[in-house]
Order: sequence, then C-alpha cells, then structure tokens
Amino acid sequence: MQKFPMTPDGHAALQTELKHLKTVERPDIIQAISVARDHGDLSENAEYHAAKEKQGFIEGRIQELESKLSLAQIIDTSGLSGDKVTFGARVKIVNEDTDEEASYRIVGEDEADVKDGKISNTSPIARAMMGKEVGDVFEVVAPGGAKGYEILDIGYPEAG
Repeated sequence: MQKFPMTPDGHAALQTELKHLKTVERPDIIQAISVARDHGDLSENAEYHAAKEKQGFIEGRIQELESKLSLAQIIDTSGLSGDKVTFGARVKIVNEDTDEEASYRIVGEDEADVKDGKISNTSPIARAMMGKEVGDVFEVVAPGGAKGYEILDIGYPEAG
C-alpha cells in the first residue's frame, strides 16, 4: 500500500478532526435524526433527509481520515537540513518574469494551504523544485504557459 508523507503537525490536525467528528459531530447528528424522526412522516420530512445526508457525509469523512491516518508516513522535518529541496523544506523563490517573490513549505497533500504558504509535495511547482539547490532555475508549465523561477533560499523550519 502506498504511504502518504505527512508532517507531525499535519498528522495531529487530522487526528484532531477525526476526534471531533467522532465525539461531537456524530452524536449531534444522531440526536438530530432522532428529533426529526419524532416529527412524523419520514417521506416528507426535510429535516430528517438533511440530517441523514449530513450523517452520510460525516461517516464518509471519518472513513477517509481513518484510512489516511493508517497510511500516513510521518516525516519529522525538525531535524532536516541540507542544500537541496526535499519534503518539509521552506523554499523562497522568485518569478523570473515578474520578480515576484514567494515562500512555500512543501507538505503532504492533506496539509496543503496556499494561503498559509503550504503546497502539496505532489503539486507541479513542488515537483519541479525537488532536488534543486539555491541559485537553480526551474520551469513550471501552467495554464497560462511555462513560468521560470529561481530558488533564493532553502530552510527547514522547526516542528510546530
């Protein structure tokens, strides 16, 4: 089975979400279904159907999280260092055409949040950066055409 790389923070976030779904959301939706059932005819009961639909979503998400956590390969990036871009690195790059700088941390798919500067290790830009060093130039094919970038800095943040 394929393992999925994940930082300790990302693993903890998924565990927290799973715990919340099992201990808060699941009991709440069971209660909502029970209340909706008491309102009578289930075939015309919108509350009941909405609650059952939400229950299906919650149960599906629980199964998805349990699967992801069981296949997680936790990579502690706090001890990593080096001159090459690898999983967990914080990489500062500059767009060669616009001189616009950006900084990204390469994390697992479930941790990615571009607004927070975290990109998935499977994203085109992260894949193009892997193995590169400071000063290296790489190209990413985007919908608007190929874009060239230069790596300005590579760092490995402490855990947390």
